[in-house]
Amino acid sequence: MKTNNNTTILSMLYKNIIALIVSILLVACSDAQTREERQLLEIDDSMMFVPIDTSYSFIRYDSNHLILPADSSQMRTFANKWYHLLATGEGHINIVQLGASHVQGGTLPHRVRYNMLTALPNLVAARGLIFPYSAASKCNNPYDYKVSRTRTLDLTRCVYKEPAERLGLCGIAVTAANEPADIGIRLNEPEINFASNSVILLGEARGGVSPYLTIRDRHGDSLAVQATSVDKALRRYTYQLPQAVDSFHIVLPCSEGQSFALTGVYLDNGAPGISYHSIGVNGASLVEYNTKCPYLTADLQMVKPDLVIFGIGINDASGANFDTSVFIRRYLQLVDSIRSVSPDCAFLFITNNDSFRRVKRNYIVNSNGPLAREAFLRLGQITGGAVWDQFTVMGGLGSMGTWQDNELAQRDHIHFTRKGYQMLADLMSNALFETLVQLKPKHFAPTDEVQPKPQDDKHLYKKRTSRNADGKDANKKDNEGPDYISY
Repeated sequence: MKTNNNTTILSMLYKNIIALIVSILLVACSDAQTREERQLLEIDDSMMFVPIDTSYSFIRYDSNHLILPADSSQMRTFANKWYHLLATGEGHINIVQLGASHVQGGTLPHRVRYNMLTALPNLVAARGLIFPYSAASKCNNPYDYKVSRTRTLDLTRCVYKEPAERLGLCGIAVTAANEPADIGIRLNEPEINFASNSVILLGEARGGVSPYLTIRDRHGDSLAVQATSVDKALRRYTYQLPQAVDSFHIVLPCSEGQSFALTGVYLDNGAPGISYHSIGVNGASLVEYNTKCPYLTADLQMVKPDLVIFGIGINDASGANFDTSVFIRRYLQLVDSIRSVSPDCAFLFITNNDSFRRVKRNYIVNSNGPLAREAFLRLGQITGGAVWDQFTVMGGLGSMGTWQDNELAQRDHIHFTRKGYQMLADLMSNALFETLVQLKPKHFAPTDEVQPKPQDDKHLYKKRTSRNADGKDANKKDNEGPDYISY
């Protein structure tokens, strides 16, 4: 009888201990949730928005909103990740902007990146995926990082009929063969610290060549860094640096019979926050990304995008035989490739800008603009993605001529000047921020992956600097960006 009583007492004791532990955990979770909800309320959403020059009467400012599908769960999921990051400083958001020459030039995507990260300076994560375009001849490079070379490398782009190299997400490669080559990369955005302590080279080595990096150590001496790991199946060469740097050199020590095809460079620093990757190839259309980039999904596995901003389409719709059903089908193929890697990825489609076609010596309006616009709206409904109607915001069919008259577009009536790209970037930024505010959660469930908070998270926002009418910050020097982008 005494043994039975002891067993009963122990059983009750265990139950009470378990109940106490559960209660403590519930209180802790409740406190954490309450703290996050309080942090959500403290966020001043207005600080994200960018001042816009509203003096252009032809721009449809009243249309500058994202068009959401009937089921907006994708963007709502992204908004939850966004505000969890803003409220706690925990997690990592990867945004990928994928396009053609509008993206390769770099002015538009970097302006969006700048708008986000100067508003949220403590959420600057890795610079992410870049490509040294100007390591090849006559290949323009984004101005937010500089590229040098000891010699001109062979270029392969996905727009070639038969690309000589097996391309990845960047859709482009530079190849060194039979003799050494050195590619220098220097980050060129003084207001955002993208210093990296980890670099991944994407590419294919032939003949036993082993690429390495050189950096300057704290004493200014050159230091060679060998790869800490090599994954030949995924074509990744990973380098862990002894210190964070904003410049380095890629050394390809090729000798006779050896070559290395570089298809991308990933800059990482392990910090939580926002990474905005921009990927573009001059002249690219959907078919090239779908059929000529066999390592696209492998590279996407490294990036794991939370939001993909699609800006592909201007080249698809440039001809007289534009077929919207083929266009939609090709886009859905690309969407499927991304979803195979990131099933909950959100999508934002940018409708084509208005453009002109050159016929002999004259420019005529590209009448495919409205057709492409309808196709993008259809894609938003099919995929659950949002749409930014750039075509309508510009002013609709024929508006490119007015943009060119106002020095916002180049004389080819397809591309924009720096000021024009910055205007479009600011408009799109505000349209995206507006939607995020509309979808702002009142509370959120814990995210799957949580990283440590940044050391200094007292102020997630800083005051916006005023901008002049040309879109430049009033109190900063020009960041060596060109007045126009050459293609």
